[in-house]
Amino acid sequence: MNDDLREKFIAIVGTKNARVNQEDIAPYLREWRDRWEGKSELVLLPANTQEVSQILALATETKTPIVPQGGHTGLVGGGMPDMSGDAVILAMGRMNKVRDIDTAGNTITVEAGCILQSVQEAADDVGRLFPLSLAAEGSCQIGGNLSSNAGGTGALSYGVARDLVLGLEVVLPTGEILNDLNALKKDNTGYNLRHLFIGAEGTLGIITAAVVKLFPKPKGQITAFLGLETPAAALELFQAARDFAGQSLTAFELMPRLGVEFTTKHVDGVRDPLTTPYPWYVLLEVSSGESEDHAQSLLEHLLENQMEAGSVLDGAVASSVSQSKDFWHLRESMSESQKPEGGSIKHDISVPVHAIPSFMLDAEKAVLDIEPSARICAFGHLGDGNLHYNISQPVGADKQEFLAMDRVITPAVHGLVLKYNGSISAEHGIGVMKRDEMAKIKDPTALDLMRRIKKNFDPAGIMNPQKVL
Repeated sequence: MNDDLREKFIAIVGTKNARVNQEDIAPYLREWRDRWEGKSELVLLPANTQEVSQILALATETKTPIVPQGGHTGLVGGGMPDMSGDAVILAMGRMNKVRDIDTAGNTITVEAGCILQSVQEAADDVGRLFPLSLAAEGSCQIGGNLSSNAGGTGALSYGVARDLVLGLEVVLPTGEILNDLNALKKDNTGYNLRHLFIGAEGTLGIITAAVVKLFPKPKGQITAFLGLETPAAALELFQAARDFAGQSLTAFELMPRLGVEFTTKHVDGVRDPLTTPYPWYVLLEVSSGESEDHAQSLLEHLLENQMEAGSVLDGAVASSVSQSKDFWHLRESMSESQKPEGGSIKHDISVPVHAIPSFMLDAEKAVLDIEPSARICAFGHLGDGNLHYNISQPVGADKQEFLAMDRVITPAVHGLVLKYNGSISAEHGIGVMKRDEMAKIKDPTALDLMRRIKKNFDPAGIMNPQKVL
């Protein structure tokens, strides 16, 4: 990038809102998994939609690649520039206003740079619930959540990010502003354009604001940490819980013993809720719109029946909000707890809920046939079919040698996912990591439509290049 063009970009946001020194740019080039590298000579921090519009208009005119970046918590390389150094990083963190809260309509209008936890807290302040919840909620931003169609632990009852959005404000690559901040639950006036941008990972435009749904806060909520023998027993418990509690079943998370051992070993303040170890665990949450007593009664009846049936071997019920948070901290720390154990080959997959036990058996055999000493740490959202099928290196193995086995292990795991009519990307997105693989397995007509949409929206090809497609 020549000096004249750089100064034009900087003039849009002001000198203090641009990063030009490599020391200042460095944090924007680090990603959590340490898997992808990138270069950039310029980071811009816009304050409003108009500045984003001016930046994209200039980028299209000069064919300058733009990489949008939110909280930088992605796991597939979607927020990283390539190694050419040509891309400008557009960091959205300054656009962090809550524009409106409508308690009658149960909506909140927020800018893309709002931290997810801040949106949750703003909803809580007015007696409402924003149910999108992720382990990274203290740092991830709502724009990134929507651009990747984030899932999280609340998807079982409330749906994924896409299901929570009523309207969007989006800046197109040309600088045009799509004002579709619609708070209506019913609107059949033409194509539903917002769904093109949700999950597009910034390849079609930049989400600058959104109207998202709020819900009544539960009047009672009980969390239990349960020990089980097998994933099949967990599936049996899930079916019973769903049939008995209905929409009151708001979370159902599956965890292996290995994951609990990693977490209690490496994460400060985490302890095993049960005195006896079990092969598998379920974190189950029941919520009630009536009262705490009603939630307690639902959970007690469910556990009594399932212990008699033998699907639940042991359990601990949180006796306080603090203890419930401890249970959730264990679950949400499971991914980061694998890092000190060395290399980890990770998969964000989904299969039909009924197929999870069979898939787990088949995948374990396939992985151990390749590396008999691999340590499988598969956990996730059993209630919606989404598993983080992670595999840690053997004890004492060379990290890089193990990670090189990704080229054999991942096709084996993903091949089984496809056999079970599942998805190789449940909630983390495609980014760089799965781009080439998606091109091989996606329906050709679907891929062609995606490419045509991309070309029409972004004829200059500036938006997050080399991602998704």
